[in-house]
Amino acid sequence: MADQSYDPIMLLDAYRRMRAIRDFEERMRREVQAGTVPGFVHLYCGQEAVAVGTCMHLLDTDYIGSTHRGHGHCIAKGCDIGDMLLEIYCKQGGLCNGKGGSMHIADLRKGMLGANAIVGAAPPIAVGAALSQSTLQTGGVTVTFIGDGASNQGTVAESLNMASILKLPLIFLYENNGYAEFTGISYHLGGNIARRAAGFGMPGETVDGVDFFAVYDAVGRAVERARKGEGPSAVEAVAMRWYGHFEGDMQLYRDPQEVDRLRATADPLVKFEDRAIRDFGISKDELVEIDEEIAELIEDRVVAAKAAPKPPREALYTDVYGSY
Repeated sequence: MADQSYDPIMLLDAYRRMRAIRDFEERMRREVQAGTVPGFVHLYCGQEAVAVGTCMHLLDTDYIGSTHRGHGHCIAKGCDIGDMLLEIYCKQGGLCNGKGGSMHIADLRKGMLGANAIVGAAPPIAVGAALSQSTLQTGGVTVTFIGDGASNQGTVAESLNMASILKLPLIFLYENNGYAEFTGISYHLGGNIARRAAGFGMPGETVDGVDFFAVYDAVGRAVERARKGEGPSAVEAVAMRWYGHFEGDMQLYRDPQEVDRLRATADPLVKFEDRAIRDFGISKDELVEIDEEIAELIEDRVVAAKAAPKPPREALYTDVYGSY
């Protein structure tokens, strides 16, 4: 019997966001290989259910802190794909006017506080954002995405402690994708990430990050708790990344057949599709229609971004210092 808490319209929106992330990242991979994208990109394929299962609970007035692997978070939070591409191509009109690129992309209008190239840098920013929500009593919540490697940073421990002491509406969303850059979790990770939360007086749980429904349910509990003023929570979502630390990473540290196995057995979109059709009355045709819509959208936006003008030389002198 279908769970009545899952509205078909919401589920189709969730699928649209996951499909957009997948197609966006696969296209970025091809573009990087073709040499059209400046700088590094860190691809999110295989983890789509984590960002979308989390952000489906959030409003534009809620905040997220991202990582260097931030494209999926941007799309899940509702950032405009065309403006994202302009930014990634460092073009005029990008989300940060072409000055941030992939690893520093942000959209404050959507509560996306920014990707961050510094490992473990988002949690302290998220503490500040959640403190503002608590102080101003906005009813908002903040989510900070943290990789398994970043989970070992001192900035994360300090943020856990401060969030607990101040009882902030903050969710620590750990994305355990199997590797901290080039180092597997068996070598760098002691114990269970989610259980560390108990040492700071907050609940924590581990879920299958390939399963949208598992992520959505767990984050829903944490968001409800935060909005009620009951303080922070931690969720560890386990979902292996399909590609390297960055596109171009030779991945000599992992089994060459691992990605093939993941594609065959741990595809978040396939898992979602199977259950959506089986349990919620969504048709295959509806999903195919979304696939076609997203493919056309991304093709159009990539073509437009490539053709867009670069920022003018005088733009070097703007946005250097903030004025408050």
